Amino acid sequence: MRLKITAKPLLTMACHCTGCQRMSASAYSLSAAIASEGFSITKGQPVIGGLHGASRHYFCPHCMSWMFTRPEGLDWLVNLRPTMLDNPGWFTPFIETWTSEKLPWATTPAVHSFEALPAFDQYEGLTRQYAEQAESL
Repeated sequence: MRLKITAKPLLTMACHCTGCQRMSASAYSLSAAIASEGFSITKGQPVIGGLHGASRHYFCPHCMSWMFTRPEGLDWLVNLRPTMLDNPGWFTPFIETWTSEKLPWATTPAVHSFEALPAFDQYEGLTRQYAEQAESL
């Protein structure tokens, strides 16, 4: 599988929900929210797997790694697992979600923490803050 990203992330995240813990076999999952028009699959065809629900989770059919998610009702957005990129060293989660379900020892360097998901009206401010921080690096 090969992916091509031509847009900067809108936001970077760590999710502590038990679903992400199970699908990533880790304490949390990592995501970079990418506008759909800046995301393409250039080689291969992913398969849907993981938690089967309204959001679609895509996996590599060869190694079965969780590659990206298309969240329900947000067709303009792809949540990419940044570790699927050739060079994920730039990635740091800006927000962490579902801390109400996190493992007691799991910590991240996220600037903002939420017990569940942020309210939808908070995302505009969070994406603006993330862009400002990314520009200053």
